[in-house]
Amino acid sequence: MDEKKEHAPETDGGPISLDRFLSVDLRVARVQSAERVAGTDRLLKLQIDLGSEQRQIVAGIATSYQPEELVGRKIVVVANLQPARVRGVESQGMLLAADGGEGPVVATFDQDVVPGTRVR
Repeated sequence: MDEKKEHAPETDGGPISLDRFLSVDLRVARVQSAERVAGTDRLLKLQIDLGSEQRQIVAGIATSYQPEELVGRKIVVVANLQPARVRGVESQGMLLAADGGEGPVVATFDQDVVPGTRVR
């Protein structure tokens, strides 16, 4: 009989100050579209609505989600992350997900929240 492993939270060295935490701009975003990144099995390219602007992010969640099941979902993104190129595709933020043991589990909301709302 296989039992799922319990995953202990990973830490990077201890507590941080409230000021440091507040410097991370967590926002609600609505996924407008999603597609696989060519040449990879793990990456999805998402077009998101942050209320006042549209952005593109790349996320390593394709092993757990089909692109079409993400469209319309409200997710949590780090909005003030410096843009980066992932496998040649620009990513303008990062979504939050937990390691669910079987793969990533995206942080979402169980009630309607307006895109762009700050998460705290």
